Amino acid sequence: MLFQNLSMKRTIILLISSLIISAGYAQKTPAPDVLWGPLFTEVQLKRVLGDNKTFVDATPKYAPDVILKKYANMAKDSTLDLRRFVMDNFNLPVNPKIIPSAKSSSLKEHLEKLWNSLIRKADVKQPYSSLLPLPKPYIVPGGRFREIYYWDSYFTMLGLAASNRYDLMENMLDNFAYLINTYGHIPNGNRSYYLTRSQPPYFALMVDLLQQKKGKIIYQKYLPAMQKEYAFWMDGSEKMKDGETHRRVVNVGGSVLNRYWDDSKKPRQESYYEDIQTGLINTNSDGMVYTHLRAGAESGWDFSSRWFEDTMNIGSIETADIIPVDLNCLMYGYEQVLAKALKSQNQTAKANLILAKSTKRKDAILKYCWNEQLQCFFDYDFKQQSTTNKYSLAAVLPLFTKIATTEQAASVKNIIEQKFLKDGGVVSTIYHTGQQWDAPNGWAPLQYNTVQALMNYGYKDLAKNIATRWMTINEKVYNTNGKMLEKYNVEDISLESGGGEYPTQDGFGWSNGVYLKFYEMFRAPPLKGEEKKH
Repeated sequence: MLFQNLSMKRTIILLISSLIISAGYAQKTPAPDVLWGPLFTEVQLKRVLGDNKTFVDATPKYAPDVILKKYANMAKDSTLDLRRFVMDNFNLPVNPKIIPSAKSSSLKEHLEKLWNSLIRKADVKQPYSSLLPLPKPYIVPGGRFREIYYWDSYFTMLGLAASNRYDLMENMLDNFAYLINTYGHIPNGNRSYYLTRSQPPYFALMVDLLQQKKGKIIYQKYLPAMQKEYAFWMDGSEKMKDGETHRRVVNVGGSVLNRYWDDSKKPRQESYYEDIQTGLINTNSDGMVYTHLRAGAESGWDFSSRWFEDTMNIGSIETADIIPVDLNCLMYGYEQVLAKALKSQNQTAKANLILAKSTKRKDAILKYCWNEQLQCFFDYDFKQQSTTNKYSLAAVLPLFTKIATTEQAASVKNIIEQKFLKDGGVVSTIYHTGQQWDAPNGWAPLQYNTVQALMNYGYKDLAKNIATRWMTINEKVYNTNGKMLEKYNVEDISLESGGGEYPTQDGFGWSNGVYLKFYEMFRAPPLKGEEKKH
């Protein structure tokens, strides 16, 4: 009883602390398009600063009414230098500075030192900034990505764990719990213009990762936040009938599954010009082009042929009409972790309810996302009532979360070897569309998901082969220019990656994390206890 009372007191203290922190840090500044109105529109459409993300991350030197009054007066002047006006009235954002390591250092040593370059200290609230201040230090990806990003952070944390930086992992989890408690969910990133969407729900897997080191006290600490985020993703699911949709849930044949969504129907503020251009070539008559673009951004795969009705044409984007196989596998994984956390707190009845939902979800994934003829997992188009049959590495998630049968896993393994395995690792999709989440690009999170998926079903040789190829291209680029990149050309390792809305960024959080995790898995000497086991 004494231990239960102490545990309850600790939980109450954590909740009170969270509420106090939330009250002090909550950001109520309007998003940039609302705050700056016609100035925002003109700056973004004329691409005054090049990358549209630059302006929405800038901070004003003066109060908005002062700047807007000057803009209104100067707008009458045909000689107005808009770029000069912005430079005079705003402080432009600064990218994290990456300090190169000594040439003699290995990539592993370089990356372990690099964490300090990518750490952002607890935020100081800035008037009229789009930044949503966070109370604890965190890792940013690098380059133009100057804030925390949701799904990036899981793969970053894999490397932090390999580097024994559990303190920083817990700080980042505290920040995510704060975002959930303050805004109801984890936004795409901690910016006001990201508040209408999230990203692939890895929070429970992050909690599970830290729990492996610190024990079930971690489940106790983050259980309320996990429950609240799960409710966000499942909002509306209890009252839905077959064929109905609501925000991020879809009822298909009586089964409740998830999709990506965004509550805003406007062009993304950080990609305003690009979205307007896509809107002009939109071929989908449902009037939801900006919703589909925003949902694609929530997926993290922004953008990919996965979301296009016409494989080669972003103008045919239809993300919100698709039930993604990977998202639903992640939600299955979320339910599994949530059930473990509930059981650890002796909430067995609630845990069993969640497990029952996860079983139904598993059955639905196997029913709707497995194509028997093609012997592979695909996304499901619920309007067309068929799999999309677009080959992508999303197909490995049923193996990553261990819901695939042995036979299905063997088939996916063969398809990976035949269609996806390249000199630098595995390619995201097999289609060359000019989009950054298509061929010839490979991305760190998909390398890890694929490797771990194969390991789960005993395909260690192929898993090690993929990891080795990926590490080799990381090392090749690092030895050439001293950088770790956001993505790589895995089809021709002599060429740079490309495609998408912005140049390849360097830094880079999740690439660093996955390299260090692969090093731990396949290169580091085993611990003494492990040597004895083998």
